[in-house]
Amino acid sequence: MLVSALLLAPFALAQDANRIEQQMTAEQFRNAGLDQLTPGQLANLNAWLNRTLDTETAKAARMAEDKVQHENRGFFGAGSKEPVTGRLQGTFAGFAKGRSYTLDNGQIWQQTDNATLSGAQMDSPQVRIAPGLLGTWYLQIEGYNTRAKVQRVK
Repeated sequence: MLVSALLLAPFALAQDANRIEQQMTAEQFRNAGLDQLTPGQLANLNAWLNRTLDTETAKAARMAEDKVQHENRGFFGAGSKEPVTGRLQGTFAGFAKGRSYTLDNGQIWQQTDNATLSGAQMDSPQVRIAPGLLGTWYLQIEGYNTRAKVQRVK
């Protein structure tokens, strides 16, 4: 019994730290009418608030992690491996090693291989940047089969 009491003590302390009556002033507690609750009702309210807080905190953490992974796609091998789609800003005049390509979402990608696409001249074309093997990414202009190896620089 002593062992179970010792094991449960941290949980009891954690519950005490998240009691609504400790988070509010006495005046706020009275003004909310919570002083009218029985000890059992107050315990149920605290349990519900803690469960809700835990659930919402976990949900917010997952959403934040998903957002970071989505925004960091292709950036130094971080983020998710989902393709990036969007439009290039400005005029596209073909592929060339070292050339930078700015997307409408603000990402900047730089070409790292010698791929060329001669004769292509268009304003704000639709692009797809897809992951390859070993952390490489390839940019492809809609309507063309040629792909250029790129890395995200911003």
